[in-house]
Amino acid sequence: MSAWTPDSEPVRAGSGAITLVEGSSFCVCTPSGDLGAGPHGVFFRDTRILSRWDLRVDGEPPEPLAAMTPEPYRGTFLGRLPRRTGRSDTNLLVQRERWVGNGMREDVTIRNPGAESTAVTVTVAVEADFADLFEVKEGRVALRGEWRVHAQGERLLLDQRWRGRQRGTFIDAPGAAVMAVGGVDRNAGLLTFTVVVPARGHWSTSLLVRPVVDEEDVEASFPLDRPLAESTPAMRLRRWHERTPLATTGHEGLRQVLRRTQQDLGALRIFDPDEPTLAAVAAGAPWFMALFGRDSLLTAYMALPVDQSLALGTLRTLARRQGRVVDPLTEEEPGRILHEVRLGVDAGLSLGGGSTYYGTADATPLFVLLLGQLARWGADPADIRDLLPHADRALEWVAAHGDRDGDGFVEYQRATDRGLQNQGWKDSWDGINFADGRLAEAPIALCEVQGYVYDAYLSRAQLAREFGQGEQADGWRDRAAALKADFNERFWLPDRGWYAIALDRDKKPVDACASNMGHCLWSGIVEEDKAAQVAEHLLSPAMFTGWGVRTLASTMGAYDPVSYHNGSVWPHDNALVVAGLMRYGFVKEAQRVAEALFEAAQLFGGRLPELFCGFDRTEYPEPVPYPTSCSPQAWAAATPVQLIRTLLRFDPWMPRRCLWVAPVLPPDFTPMRIGGVSLGAGRVNIEVSEQGTTLEGVPEGVQVLTEPYEHHGEPLMPDAEPVVVGSEPAVPA
Repeated sequence: MSAWTPDSEPVRAGSGAITLVEGSSFCVCTPSGDLGAGPHGVFFRDTRILSRWDLRVDGEPPEPLAAMTPEPYRGTFLGRLPRRTGRSDTNLLVQRERWVGNGMREDVTIRNPGAESTAVTVTVAVEADFADLFEVKEGRVALRGEWRVHAQGERLLLDQRWRGRQRGTFIDAPGAAVMAVGGVDRNAGLLTFTVVVPARGHWSTSLLVRPVVDEEDVEASFPLDRPLAESTPAMRLRRWHERTPLATTGHEGLRQVLRRTQQDLGALRIFDPDEPTLAAVAAGAPWFMALFGRDSLLTAYMALPVDQSLALGTLRTLARRQGRVVDPLTEEEPGRILHEVRLGVDAGLSLGGGSTYYGTADATPLFVLLLGQLARWGADPADIRDLLPHADRALEWVAAHGDRDGDGFVEYQRATDRGLQNQGWKDSWDGINFADGRLAEAPIALCEVQGYVYDAYLSRAQLAREFGQGEQADGWRDRAAALKADFNERFWLPDRGWYAIALDRDKKPVDACASNMGHCLWSGIVEEDKAAQVAEHLLSPAMFTGWGVRTLASTMGAYDPVSYHNGSVWPHDNALVVAGLMRYGFVKEAQRVAEALFEAAQLFGGRLPELFCGFDRTEYPEPVPYPTSCSPQAWAAATPVQLIRTLLRFDPWMPRRCLWVAPVLPPDFTPMRIGGVSLGAGRVNIEVSEQGTTLEGVPEGVQVLTEPYEHHGEPLMPDAEPVVVGSEPAVPA
């Protein structure tokens, strides 16, 4: 099976599995902290560097009492071990404090509340199979290559060599007796501590796990000789919390969701080793802790009120890997923005040694869209100017490669059998189907992708005008207008009252009623006279579950509430639906969907998962989890930010010196104060209460508009002249 064709669901991590995340590293374990069977492990650069890590006290596993995750990269596991002494019974308490980053650190503490000292033997059984992430995800791990297990003093080395690549794991265990117990087909060891825990006292030790890649030791994120508060992950997360907006509201559940959002977005950032000041966003834990074009771009867009640098870092990172040549194996094409980057051995072998796959139809126009949005939020014009050539190459791809047959629409068809069959956000093999359940055949032109292209044209027109290129701006606007007219003629189904999800290889409308048309509202490609019918269908009983809008209507032939894309509810999908509804003036409908999502988030412990099942709210009193949903997941984590922005109707256009703010928050959400919203080089504070809306910190010269408006893709202020941004800032000081 190829790395790029996920035809089966991921292996389940088991009930109560705990996921810890830091950048592209993560750990999946049992509630006790052990790494059990299946997909459990510690992963670094898409490779499982620990596949077993089982702690025993006198040969017995502690009984789990609690598992807590005070930070996304940190877990605390508390257990007990009943013991019978000569005169009384007592419980040893076993605490495991774990930090995950470049490898793992674990502090083990055993507390003895009894009146007598107790002697115990503590062991940690260790294995590392160095399996590629895809192998683990799909349950097809096979041991291969040459293995080496070496014990030296208080250190254990586990090592694998295969196909010219080396992967290793160093384990430092001060005070332990270290034994290698592996063989030709097994990489294992045993760490043993023989200790006496004093009466009403404790014993503790620290263990450090470090990855080795091609003979080079990777610097540990949490070294034993440095205070934990001074570790790179801790300092990064602390800086993130200091500079991201803080929301306060009388609604405790909403406050919990927004706090969790802030934590998860901070944890899912990944940093380029070549430019460590730049952060992009990994798609989600546990299986997508890597750069994904579509996911990272949409997450960065939704997170603009939190941190503009996330958008800039994502754009720059993707620009460096923008397609240059035609390569059918990776589906690279000049100007194309990548689908995903993988670093594991298995992924590289599937691509003939490469690590980047480009098979996506939507990341390329989304790149241009995000650049336009970043400019509207007041980014440094020099940064925008540097990325303009990449935006132009992206739009050249749209015309030269994206539009395969010259009909004005972007289509996709995989170049080989290794590629993804579907290359929009519904990228499962059965995600695009007709109303009767038949699968659409490629080449396929998705409705939402045409909307993204439409928005990309308008974004490029906006940028051209703001850089004093009026003639180019007119040309891009003309392209957008032509695409909008053609789209509404070819995709609209007048007898159904909704847009086709796609056109198939014969240019026949794929007539399923799906949530994709909500993205078309968001992009503004929907003609005004059709918007009301689209909104009506999105909120119909067939589409709206009470917790959110389904990906596919329950009246469709392929509907399945426990499927990945054919009837489930995706938070990010709903966030764009809400934005689209609000854009066309359907305020009550937007509020209804947003409130439903926030209610679902609270029932998921404050964290929206990647997706959940599409059962109706009248069937079950709580949303039903999807079995293999990622959590945390990037665009699900950013969804609450996007929803609040939409409900605030917060729409900046800094080069035009305009900021539109006209809140329509549900009454339960107020009073609300959000301090430190990123806008240009400054920060804006917003307070919404029964008395009205107050803003602080608005840049000088920026006009604040409070009256509702509808622009459907038109400029916010058609008669306002932009500031031409040569070497001058977009917003005057």
